[in-house]
Amino acid sequence: MTALVVLLSLTAAAMAQSKAFDTSRMDTSVDACTDFFQYANGTWLKNTEIPAAFPRWGTFNILADNNQSILKDILEKASKTKAAPGSDTQMIGDLYASCMDEAAIEKADATPLAASFKQIEAIKGVNELPAAIGAFHSRGVQMFFGFGAGADQKNSTMNIANASQGGLSMPNRDYYDQEKTKKVRDAFVPYVTNMFKLLGDAPDKAAANAATVMAIQSRLAKASKRPDEFRNPEASYNKKPLAEVAQLTPDFSWEAYMKARNTPAVTEINIGQPDFFKEFDNVLKETPLADLKTYMRFMVVNAAAPRLSKRFVDENFDFYNRTMSGTKEQQPRWKRCVGVVDNTLGEALGMEYVKVAFKPETKKRADEMIDQIFKAFGQRLEKLEWMSPATKEQAARKLNAFKRKIGYPDKLRGYAGLKISRKSYFDNASNASVFLINRNLQDAGKPVDRTRWGFTTPTINASYNSSNNDITFPAGILQPPFFSFTADDAINYGGIGGVIGHEISHGFDDRGSRFDAEGNLKMWWTPEDRKKFEDRAACVIDQFGKYEVQPGVFINGKLTLGENIGDLGGLEVAFTAFENSLQGKPRPANIDGFTPEQRFFLGWAQVWATKSTPEFEIQQVTNDSHSNARYRVNGPLSNMTEFAQAFGCKQNAKMVRKDICEIW
Repeated sequence: MTALVVLLSLTAAAMAQSKAFDTSRMDTSVDACTDFFQYANGTWLKNTEIPAAFPRWGTFNILADNNQSILKDILEKASKTKAAPGSDTQMIGDLYASCMDEAAIEKADATPLAASFKQIEAIKGVNELPAAIGAFHSRGVQMFFGFGAGADQKNSTMNIANASQGGLSMPNRDYYDQEKTKKVRDAFVPYVTNMFKLLGDAPDKAAANAATVMAIQSRLAKASKRPDEFRNPEASYNKKPLAEVAQLTPDFSWEAYMKARNTPAVTEINIGQPDFFKEFDNVLKETPLADLKTYMRFMVVNAAAPRLSKRFVDENFDFYNRTMSGTKEQQPRWKRCVGVVDNTLGEALGMEYVKVAFKPETKKRADEMIDQIFKAFGQRLEKLEWMSPATKEQAARKLNAFKRKIGYPDKLRGYAGLKISRKSYFDNASNASVFLINRNLQDAGKPVDRTRWGFTTPTINASYNSSNNDITFPAGILQPPFFSFTADDAINYGGIGGVIGHEISHGFDDRGSRFDAEGNLKMWWTPEDRKKFEDRAACVIDQFGKYEVQPGVFINGKLTLGENIGDLGGLEVAFTAFENSLQGKPRPANIDGFTPEQRFFLGWAQVWATKSTPEFEIQQVTNDSHSNARYRVNGPLSNMTEFAQAFGCKQNAKMVRKDICEIW
């Protein structure tokens, strides 16, 4: 769930969402067995308008909005505090203050880019490109490809350098050749043209430059893999000695590139997509140097646009938000600046957030629930009829090796050496990029530190990491409606219980199931059992691939397979854990006329209450591994006999599939 306290300001929507369960959001005129998403959320959907500054609005957005208010108070206080240089308070306060200093940002306009443009202009030949690209990568400007350090997927205790496809300004290959993305594609060249015009190019020159950028990106896109092709991690594991990497790209010196990046001494690199890098080399060889420099110039301004003056910010917003996702207006400046600090100095900001918005008893209760759901997964695993004892033994070994991260990190990395001041927002953002990117790259060739977090503490999300074989639940998601001390167990098991089960199930989905207990990419299944698993996964692909979110636009069943397995398996496991929790106790009373079992499913359904713009729904289908919210509810529940029994659904009901998909 791979991106959801204390409420300081309560809008009417936030108040409704903060309740453990809200029957007023339901539309009971709809048959629960026909469209459960609508039944559980119909009145809320009818009465809710998507705020102009959002492409979608739902539970996650409401919680994030509340969190931003908390973080704003923290940052405003920090910005008014005289703190010691280099302290967390000084850095988060000064970064926020510099981001809020619009007058200084307007005065600077595009001048912060002058040095980068001068560096590009000084390039005399293709042989100088590796060092130049390396310098820009070090500053966070992604051009041509990606490069960084991460766990070696077949030796999970060590970090390795990884090179991957990249260099695009639209999300992925599908935006360059699919009919469903034509509206966005048609707007891209005018956007690039306008950015060149803002830099001072004459209209004709700007249009020609934009055509050049599109031509280069189209070649890179055509050589790139599509999003659903990344479901198989074996296909992206191609560790090669440096000599072989050099043969793959004879016109690009990796030695010069890595020297410019200050990369630690490495003897091999994982080349994620070898065919892409062959074409990248062809692009360097066959494209006039002037055109390559034009492309680089655009990549610089495009990456910097959100940090520049209003005219650049507005142009960038118009394409990436208004056109691509249907957002009508920008977030207030303070919200954007809160996001900048969270993304840049998230560890420091997160620890301040925990002090005011997270209680130790929340962590303890979440830990207890995780124990119960692990136990339920083990029970279901043991009872599987289609899996052999040999594979079950390995699956149980992996399940027992899971680790967990709850609330906030116990070990802090800090930001020693990072310079943040109030003088320049652009310089602060650049300094932070250089610091964070270099810190990542220095991990290459070193042991993996499995205590690190991939999320900031206020993040409203959760995750499974296949290389660490661990699950993470930040403080941000451990609040209503996912988790509430005032809710009964049924609601909590349907909410955060389903999320916990979802993340555990990721360890056994189409991708996670390829990693063993130690987090290594290693097939631990018998061939016969793997075939049975693939057959069951195919059922899920087929089911979700038939859901139409816009006329002629369907969910990509292959791209969303892991998340759909996570939802289906997670709910099955959470329901088993809930049933276990009832053993030996008096049966809980009905609440608001709903049985405990019904409340479980209503708890899950209201978590996913969401409205989206049509543009966002197309963007989600094209680029996101998660299914549309409606089908995250109706999809898995239509496979569960427990749901049909809870609501008395007949065999011919829409929420009861004839060919049930079941894995765990």
